[in-house]
Amino acid sequence: MHFDSGESAFAWALDVPPAARTLGKRFWPGPLTLILKRSALAQDFITGGQDNVGVRVPAHAVAHQLLSAFGGGIAAPSANRFGHVSPTTAAHVRADLGSDVELVLDGGSSEVGIESTIVDLSRGAPVVLRPGKISAAELEAALGTPLAERGEDMPRHSGGLERHYAPRTPGKLVPVHELDREIARLGDKVAVLAFSRPDERVDYWLRMPRDPLSYAHRLYAALRELDSAGCEAILIEAPPESPEWAAVSDRLRRACG
Repeated sequence: MHFDSGESAFAWALDVPPAARTLGKRFWPGPLTLILKRSALAQDFITGGQDNVGVRVPAHAVAHQLLSAFGGGIAAPSANRFGHVSPTTAAHVRADLGSDVELVLDGGSSEVGIESTIVDLSRGAPVVLRPGKISAAELEAALGTPLAERGEDMPRHSGGLERHYAPRTPGKLVPVHELDREIARLGDKVAVLAFSRPDERVDYWLRMPRDPLSYAHRLYAALRELDSAGCEAILIEAPPESPEWAAVSDRLRRACG
């Protein structure tokens, strides 16, 4: 559920723990979704029958104006076919949904590029369910306490499937030392997403930024471009194994299924 203020968002929760108010005050408006025990306002058709609800206050000016004009919460999933690469422009939405939607409100390209950080506060200690631009380190600094580890009984949430955000062309995440071997094996049937300069053996190669925020901003548009290249596979050079790359790594693992 999306709202124009934290006060409106928390009205949809049965209980608002202090940690939720702390995170809302620090990161809203912004790319943070909080999972809370739902109030009676959040009916089954919104929550899929779960006893919790995800609430968020977006920072985008157009989204904020829409929410203010509407005067209430808006239940909004991602504007793409289930499991497919997320849209980051209005053109992506039209390409996915076509005439199935009557109106696309164009607010320009996505500033962040990947989905919000999801933090579950419905079961006690805060737990990150989906990494995003707001990192675990930033969350812990705001809370003054470590985050809890994920358990087996986490609530269903967006981006929780093993295969998600996925192009139709099969993708493979490969370490940098294996990239050359995979290119030699697949030849001109492959498209490549990598940090390094293009290889002359590959017809379709996209070079990505080496900082995680710029990479995240460009990621979905790049996957869509490679998906349209007419290749049999997409090779993706694995990013560094560091906390700063957690959100990008999560999306790439799921995109490759």
